[in-house]
Amino acid sequence: MDVYKTEQIRNVVLLGHGGSGKTTLAEALAFHTKAIGRMGKVADGTTLSDYDKEEIKRGFSIRASVIPIEWEGLKINLLDAPGYFDFVGQAEEAMSVADAAVIVVNGKAGIEVGTKKAWDICERRKIPCIFFVTNMDDPNADYIKIINDLKELYGKKIAPFHLPIYEGDKFTGFVNVVKMGARKFNPDGTYKDIEIPDGVKGDLDDVRNMILEAVAESDEELMEKYFNGEEFTQEEISGALRKSVIENEIIPVQMGSGILTYGCNMLLQSFQKYFPSPEKSAVFKKGINKKTGEEVQADKDNSKPVSATVFKTITDPFVGKYSLVKVCTGVLNAGDTVYNVTKDVEEKLQKLYVMRGKELIEVPSLNSGDIGAIGKLNSTRTGDTLSTRDCPIEYHPTTMSKPQEYMRYRAKTKGEEDKIAQGLQKLTIEDLTLQTVNDEENRQMLLYGIGMQQLEIAASMLKEKYKVEIELSKPKFAYRETITKKVEHIQGKHKKQSGGHGQYGDVIMDFEPLEDATKPYEFYEQVFGGSVPKNFFPAVEKGIQESVIKGPLAAYPVVGIKATLVDGSYHPVDSSEMAFKTASMLAFREGFMKARPVLLEPIESLKVTVPDKFTGDIMGDLNKRRGRIMGMNPLHGGKQVIEAEIPASELYGYSTDLRSMTGGMGDYVHEFVRYEQAPSDVQQREIEKRASKVDQIEA
Repeated sequence: MDVYKTEQIRNVVLLGHGGSGKTTLAEALAFHTKAIGRMGKVADGTTLSDYDKEEIKRGFSIRASVIPIEWEGLKINLLDAPGYFDFVGQAEEAMSVADAAVIVVNGKAGIEVGTKKAWDICERRKIPCIFFVTNMDDPNADYIKIINDLKELYGKKIAPFHLPIYEGDKFTGFVNVVKMGARKFNPDGTYKDIEIPDGVKGDLDDVRNMILEAVAESDEELMEKYFNGEEFTQEEISGALRKSVIENEIIPVQMGSGILTYGCNMLLQSFQKYFPSPEKSAVFKKGINKKTGEEVQADKDNSKPVSATVFKTITDPFVGKYSLVKVCTGVLNAGDTVYNVTKDVEEKLQKLYVMRGKELIEVPSLNSGDIGAIGKLNSTRTGDTLSTRDCPIEYHPTTMSKPQEYMRYRAKTKGEEDKIAQGLQKLTIEDLTLQTVNDEENRQMLLYGIGMQQLEIAASMLKEKYKVEIELSKPKFAYRETITKKVEHIQGKHKKQSGGHGQYGDVIMDFEPLEDATKPYEFYEQVFGGSVPKNFFPAVEKGIQESVIKGPLAAYPVVGIKATLVDGSYHPVDSSEMAFKTASMLAFREGFMKARPVLLEPIESLKVTVPDKFTGDIMGDLNKRRGRIMGMNPLHGGKQVIEAEIPASELYGYSTDLRSMTGGMGDYVHEFVRYEQAPSDVQQREIEKRASKVDQIEA
C-alpha cells in the first residue's frame, strides 16, 4: 500500500445498533474498492472485520477493527466498531481516532437504541456523520418511515440525499435528490443514469423539501431566499451541503444494500466530498509538552516532531502483540527510535504496518493523521503517547466507560491460576473495560466488565486462546458485624494446668456500640487497684484486635465496638500475655453475642440515567431491590438521572435487567457509600450460610 499524504486520508468509524449491518457494509466497501477479490459473509465467518474465533462463533463483532481501503487517490481508514453495548469500550477506542462517522441503520429494523446512542456520540464529539440505510433489498425495508423518524428525532438537520427505486419488489436504483437525477444499479454496484420513474415522484417533493429546508437553515442569506420563494442554484445547494455537513449542521441520509454492494460508490463519493481530512477535522487531541509544560494539540502538521497516540492493543498467542497508533504530528518512520512519554522508556520501531482486519501490510512510513500498527513494543500500552525525547508530548488518554458489573471467577483446574492470570492480563490489555480485582477480604478474584455477556465471552476467550478455563459465579459480598446495646461486666477467664507452669488470665470487660462505625474497635482500660497489671493491657487489646477480624455471628469483620477493661485477676506465676489475650477473646465472644449483634450490609450510591418514559419502571424495580430513591435530576434530551441508595448484593446482574427494562437506553454508575443494618431475613440467611466458618473460629 502506498504512503498517503494527510490531505488524502479519511478516518471513518462505522457506528450503529448491533446487527444493523456495519460489518457487511465494511466488507462491501472493501470489495467495491478491490481491496479484496471476494466478498465475505458474517454468517460464514469470512469477513475482514470479524476474524477472531469468538466473533466467528457468535456472528457479531466483539472488538473494533481497521480496514484501510484505497479509492480515487484517497486512503480511507474504516473503523468497524461493535454495536453491542457490552463492547462499548471498543467503540470508544475507534471513536477516539475517527474524524467522521457513518451511522448504519437496518432498513427493516429502522431506528434502534444503538442508532440513537451513535448519534449522541457524534453530537458530543462534534464530528460529521452520515446515516446509511442498508438492507434496502429486503422487501420489508421502509426508507420513507426511517426518514420521517429521523426528521422527528433530529429536526431540520436531516437531509435525505437519496430515494429508492423499485421495480416490483426488487430494489434496483435510486434518485439523487441533490442533483435530481435517477440512477439504476449495475450488478457490480456501479450505476447508470435513467429517467426519474413516475412511481417515486409522489415522495420526491417531500424529500426534496427536506434538503432545501436543511440548506436554508445553514445560512441567513439562503434562509431569506428560501422564504422569498426563490430557487437555489445547484452550486448554492452543493456548497451549503459541503460546509454544513463538515460542521455537523446537516446530516445526510443515504441508502443501499451491503450484501449487493449497492450504494457503496455514492458513500465513497460522500467521504471524499463531505468528510474532512485529519488536519481539517474539528476534533484535535490535546496534551502537554512535558518539557515546557505547555498545552499542545494534535494539529496533524507533518513539519513538527513526530508524536502518536496508541489507541488500541491487539494481543495474539501466535502472532504476538500489535499497538495500533494514530500519528498526531510529524512523520512516523520504520526503524525510528521513539520515546514513550507515558512510561518514560524508549522503544525501537522495527517495522510499520497498516492492518486490514488481521492482514499486516508493511509500509515505510505514516504521515500525520494516518492510522497504522507497530509490532512487539515491550512497554507500550493503550493510551500511551510516542514522541521524541527532545519534544516529549503526552496526549490525554481517551475517557473510557467504567465497568460496573462483576462476577467471581476461579480456576476449573487447580494449578492453572498462573496461566489464568497471564491470559486475563492479555485480555485486559486488549479491552480496557475488562478488569480483574483481588478481593482479599472475601478471598475471591473478581472480573469486572460492562455487562454479563462481556464477562462470559472473556471466559470463552481464555479457553479458546490460552487453553485455560474459569468458572464464573455470583460474588460474595463484604458484610460487617456490630452490636446494638451495651453489656457490662463480661468475664473472660482462661485457666489451664498441665504440669509445670500453667496458664491463667482473667478479665472483666464492658462492651458498647462505638459511634464511629468506620473503626473496628476502640480499647480503653479503667482498672483500679492492680487487679490486672499494666504490662498485660497490650495483651488484652491484642485479643480484641484479633477477635474483630472474624466476628462470632457470621465470621465477618467486626466494626464499631468500644471495649473497656474494668477488672480481672492474675496469678503471679501462671499469668502470661498469651493467657490474657485468650481471656480477652473469650470475653469478647460472650459479650458480643449478648449485645444484640447484627449484620451490616454494604450500601451503594446508584445513579441511573434513563429517558423520562422509563422512570416509573426503574423506580418500581429499585423498590423491589430494597433501594431508596434519593431524588431525580432532569437532563437535556428528555432524560432523567434517578439517584438512589441500594444494597450492593441487589445490584448483581443489574446491567442485564436495566437493558431489558429500557430497551438498552439506560445507563448506570454506582459506588460504595457506607454500611447499614441488614433486614432480619438477609441476616438469617447469611448467618446460616456461614455457620461452618463460625464453628472453625470457635474450634
